[in-house]
Amino acid sequence: MYKKLHISLIFSNLVFSKSLSTKIIVMYNFVTKFGKILEICKQFAGNRVNEKGNVARCGVVPTFSDLEVVALSLTSEAFGFDSENYLFNRLNKECPGVIPNLITRRQYNQRRKKTKFLGEEIRKAIACKIDGGESVFCIDSKPVKVCQNARGKRCSIGKADIEHAPAWGYCASQNMHYYGYKLHALCGITGVIHSYDMTAANVHDLYYLKDVKWEYHDCMILGDKGYLSAPIQQDLFQTANITLEVPYRLNQKNWRQPSWAYKRFRKRIETIFSQLNDHFMMIRNYAKQPEGLFTRMAAKVAAFTMMQYFNFLNHKPIGQVKYALF
Repeated sequence: MYKKLHISLIFSNLVFSKSLSTKIIVMYNFVTKFGKILEICKQFAGNRVNEKGNVARCGVVPTFSDLEVVALSLTSEAFGFDSENYLFNRLNKECPGVIPNLITRRQYNQRRKKTKFLGEEIRKAIACKIDGGESVFCIDSKPVKVCQNARGKRCSIGKADIEHAPAWGYCASQNMHYYGYKLHALCGITGVIHSYDMTAANVHDLYYLKDVKWEYHDCMILGDKGYLSAPIQQDLFQTANITLEVPYRLNQKNWRQPSWAYKRFRKRIETIFSQLNDHFMMIRNYAKQPEGLFTRMAAKVAAFTMMQYFNFLNHKPIGQVKYALF
């Protein structure tokens, strides 16, 4: 009996030590990828930052630069650490001092919000590097819930900022009502997100096209039935020579079956939304205010583009983002 107990204790100690060593290896791998992502951010930052990696501003020069904040944000989202408290607990306990001049979690939270525009500029530059000469794009929207429907009336997000507050909306593809926001995205047929925006859930998809016509021209955009509007199609074509391809509804006179190419290209953006849900856990929300939620969404989209760029550099299919860190 004592021999069996001794063997079981030895086995449990081995399992514990193996799991502990695995966690430490994961964090040191995290630090290694952080260094690589930081180098890529430096390449694409250009004149947006000074020689120390900070956006030019008055006051004390931070030792942990703005580029390092952006790189740490992208690395944490790529590894699935969507909780800042959990991330800093593991960094401080498992590999303390490995990242020089590491700031506290509170400082990181504040500076992450201030540097999200720098991260977005870097993301756009990377997207153009991967795929900058496309003329065919796909557009779609995705619901972003902030809470369950039963808690919608007493949800505190946006109470102090009515302009950016969430709202009730309906998703026709999933046949559900929800309380939150809506992510609008425009991607190329290769799967690279070129632009996106966050709006309240009650904003119609057509309103995002008003912004698209000032950023793109001489191209074709593939949308679903939610973008069906003859005046909008005519306005896009006359303003920016944009052809909006939308399938007809069944009850329309000129209905025809969508082409095979349309279905194939439209699948790109649906796959992107699935990857953002699966690997980057977009459906999980820990934010307390709209600014925090928008910052997290911007970091997830930027991390997604960064993983595509890793595959692009290694001559792999850019859509396999799960294997980009190996």
